[in-house]
Amino acid sequence: MSPPPLAAAAPKAGPRADRRPVPGPARPACDTPPQQSDRQFAALPTLRQLQYLLALSQYRSFSRAAGACCISQSALSGAIKELEATLGTRLVDRDKRHVTITPAGEDAVARARRIVAEAEALTEWAHRRSGPLTGLLRLGIIPTIAPFLLPRILPKLKAAFPDLTLRLREETTARLLEALKAGELDLVLMAFPYDAPGLETAIVGEDPLLLTEPGENAGPATPAGIEDIADRPLLLLADGHCLRDHALAACALPSARVDEFGATSLFTLARMVEAGYGVTLLPKLAVDAGLCDTAKLALRPLRSPAPARKIGFAWRRNAGRADDYRALLDFLKGAGLFPAQE
Repeated sequence: MSPPPLAAAAPKAGPRADRRPVPGPARPACDTPPQQSDRQFAALPTLRQLQYLLALSQYRSFSRAAGACCISQSALSGAIKELEATLGTRLVDRDKRHVTITPAGEDAVARARRIVAEAEALTEWAHRRSGPLTGLLRLGIIPTIAPFLLPRILPKLKAAFPDLTLRLREETTARLLEALKAGELDLVLMAFPYDAPGLETAIVGEDPLLLTEPGENAGPATPAGIEDIADRPLLLLADGHCLRDHALAACALPSARVDEFGATSLFTLARMVEAGYGVTLLPKLAVDAGLCDTAKLALRPLRSPAPARKIGFAWRRNAGRADDYRALLDFLKGAGLFPAQE
């Protein structure tokens, strides 16, 4: 019987020996204990989900909130359900007709508003580093200013600040200031005097009020006095429009007979006066923009000291973009649309 084959001798250690390391047990990717890592990277709500929650709280309707967010209703509903799952609590009670924010949901809305505001402040900070008036600016503007100022100023603004994106919202003053305080707007262009506690304000210029009567000017208009308004039907905008309050303050007449008709636009007021239903006070800004060009109306300035509303901005105190708002203020002042303040 032949002997069994001899085992091959182990190679001697030397410069040519295979010195590849023997693989050891796998090491974790980081030295953080699993429990601590789980806490550190727990699932968190996204900013988008919080923005959707704020929109739902504002509109109290999935369809309207989805429209405001430019997404489908199913996408909004899914995002809210994901947010509820992440937080482990119900935020919204749903049925076919109504949306009710639960008590926990109201608390979440308040927290979400602060978180989104901080995120927006971070974005604003980054934009300021790249130059003045860049990025998104959410501007509220009242209806007695918007159609008469925007067409004249927006092209100039776009040329001067091409990296500025404006998101405009037209509402009455009270609603705009509510949105400003809630963090839904950055800046409001409005008329003063108006009580705006807790906000920073700055005036762009004055907008004189003109007595507007039926007929046409035959030559230079003679200044009107308060007696020209007394005992005549005075047509004004409906309650809620600050121009109504400014006009009443300008008249200050117990005998001024305010007509029960309340218009919702200056265009309607002008046509009512043209038809002979009374007189009104129109802001010069609107007249200069062509409000009365096709109407047979006589326009007269009021005798000195002529009543005027003041056009200006309001923003939140300690706003991160206050320098941008003042830059926009200076830009409007330099546009030459308002008389210089004395």
